[in-house]
Formats: sequence, structure tokens, C-alpha cells
Amino acid sequence: MSGAHETEQVQRRTLLVVLFLNALLFVGLGVGGIAADSSALLANAVDNGSDAAVYLISFLAVGRALIWKTRAAQVSGVMLLIFSVLVLLDALRRTVTGTEPVGPTMMVLAVVAAVINLICLMLIRRQQSSDVNMKAAETFSLNDFASNGGILVAGGLVMWLDQSWPDLLVGVLVAAIAAKGGFDILRDARVARRDAEGSVT
Repeated sequence: MSGAHETEQVQRRTLLVVLFLNALLFVGLGVGGIAADSSALLANAVDNGSDAAVYLISFLAVGRALIWKTRAAQVSGVMLLIFSVLVLLDALRRTVTGTEPVGPTMMVLAVVAAVINLICLMLIRRQQSSDVNMKAAETFSLNDFASNGGILVAGGLVMWLDQSWPDLLVGVLVAAIAAKGGFDILRDARVARRDAEGSVT
């Protein structure tokens, strides 16, 4: 019992740390995305903002019944899918209205965000937990880290080609990565719930 309680406390602390770091990234990437007129940075900012909200949900789910945890994970998955649609709509708007992203700003912020997301991923993986919400948190951090790499490449291409399409393309790819993560989380939550129901019967 004490071992389980200690594990829950460690999970709570980990989720609070990654929640705080993602909230910082949401603000930093959001301001940077507006300043750099970058669809990819704004997409990443909104992604980190939704991640922070999901980490809060996961934090509240620690120590609760499995049904509560699976519902929290389902909310997480749905939020990622909603985020994906919003980013796609923004990329479409920017394609129509035009945009002039700033490559150097994109690259610097992508590197900073990648370092922070790598820290989050290492903290979460250190738990070695099969909990559905901790698995969701790992999915978020891995997706964010991959997205940061895409933004770094896009920033370089924007500088090299002096065109905006790499930024828009990566913005769409970030949305696609988030959508895949959302579907993966919903699948894991469904499997966890089915296994729990099977063990009861």
C-alpha cells in the first residue's frame, strides 16, 4: 500500500513538472509564433497548451479508479484531435491570406523547445509506468519533440528558399502528428477499459 502511494506521489510530481514546462512553452512559442508569423510555431504552441491542460487532467486522475483514468485519457485524446483540426484551419487561412515567417526565430525556438520536451520525455519514461495517463503523457512529449525537429528544418528551409511553404507544411505535419497521438491515446484507453472489464468478469 505504501509502495503504491509512493508511486502515485512520484507520478503527481512528474506531471506537475511537465505541466509547468509545457505551460511555459505555450507562452514562449505563442509569443514567438506571433512575432515570427510562423504557422508551425503557433501550432506547436497550441499543442503544448493542450498538453498542459491534459497533464492537469492526468494529475487529477492519479490514484483514482481505472474508469476515471480511462475517461481522463479519452478527454486527452479528444482534445488533441480538436487541436489538430484548429491547426489545419489556421494553415488553410494562412495559405489564402499569405504569411512571411522568420526562419532564424523558428530555429532558435525549436531548439529551446526540443531541449525542454526531451527533459519532459526523460522524466516521464523514468516512471516506467503502464498507467494509461502516463502513457498518454509520454505520447505527448514524444510528439512534441518530433514536431520541434520539423520546425527546425522548416526554419532552415524558409531561410534558404525565402518562401513560406515549409512553415505551412510543418504546421500541417504537427497537426497530423497530434491527430495520430490522439487516436493512439483513445485506443490505449479503450484497451485498458476492456481489460479491466474482462478481469472483473
